[in-house]
Amino acid sequence: MAVYALSIHADYRCRHSGACCTSEWDIPVDLPLYRTLAGAVATGDLQPAANPAGGTPVLMTGPDLPHGAAAMVARARSGECVFYHRASGLCVIHRDAGAALLPSACRHFPRLTVRDWRGTSISLTHYCPTAAAMLFRDDVPIEIVEGPAAFPPADYEGLVVKPDDWPPLLHPHVLMDAPGYAAWERHMVARCADGALSPESVIATLDRDARILRRFAPGDGWLADAVARLPEAGVAVPPPPTLARSLERFSEVMSAAPVDVRPAPDEERLPEVYVDAVASSWSEWHWPLKRYLAARAFASWVAYQGRGVLTIVRGLEAALAVVRVEAARECHRTGRALDADLLREAFQQADCVLNHLAVGEDLAGMWSRVEGAEA
Repeated sequence: MAVYALSIHADYRCRHSGACCTSEWDIPVDLPLYRTLAGAVATGDLQPAANPAGGTPVLMTGPDLPHGAAAMVARARSGECVFYHRASGLCVIHRDAGAALLPSACRHFPRLTVRDWRGTSISLTHYCPTAAAMLFRDDVPIEIVEGPAAFPPADYEGLVVKPDDWPPLLHPHVLMDAPGYAAWERHMVARCADGALSPESVIATLDRDARILRRFAPGDGWLADAVARLPEAGVAVPPPPTLARSLERFSEVMSAAPVDVRPAPDEERLPEVYVDAVASSWSEWHWPLKRYLAARAFASWVAYQGRGVLTIVRGLEAALAVVRVEAARECHRTGRALDADLLREAFQQADCVLNHLAVGEDLAGMWSRVEGAEA
């Protein structure tokens, strides 16, 4: 089947930053892989880079494992995976045994995948520092490309839409057809590529477009044609002068994260920092911000988990709001005005929250409330 990606991600390659290996994530191992890895560890053909914390086995078994897991990879006392070789930044399993023997979670990170009637669409989580850095490239236009070199045809894990599953909703009472949704996805990415629009204007324009598209009814022709007829001109809006609305959206997103992984609130000084250190230079970073929005619009799980096109746009608005909050947090932490390094960190932390802490179905359900308000 065909594989699609954004142009900015099409040549992705791991740069061994170690962010995924040091994030204290639980890494499950299925039974066939467990037998292979356990055998290699027992014979000494595969040796961990660090001792497990608490003297546990390298591959921990027990009754309370996730569904389908035969074991969990142990972590070192410092919290990193025992197979992470800190000096080189390499995974020992990958280095000594090959990518085929990596646990599934490690093999697919940082890919975010949707497999549907078109093929496989792959975006990236920018929690990965390498992926976050790709938001700053300016050597390729923002567009969807087929057959990206970084992602050859394979059985990528992610959201699988079966042939008899419903396509995304236009709104709670009307389904989109397959070509219509594909056209809407391309339209969202094209708005992000429009040089006349700021990130906030992209959101405002897509909100306007979604509300127009919601008027489409069966019998009006083809939905893809309705997308093509959307106004060419965008909606110009300024960036927010304060952080108040963004903090509200951030709080909503954090409410979708389980309590046991939710960090303690730390937003007390951020409104002042935003005004002093973020807002004044925000316009310098329009293109990385719009590439980030495109990456969240493409291969969107929210399209299938939510209740319509307005839900997707609300999710993009929330993502941009989280970046603003995290940018202010980075400026507060360092005592510096917003620069490329701090914005990259903000992208990483935003996607950590949106992709790895918050529950996706809960986010989609929360953002879908906008559909009821417009019903």
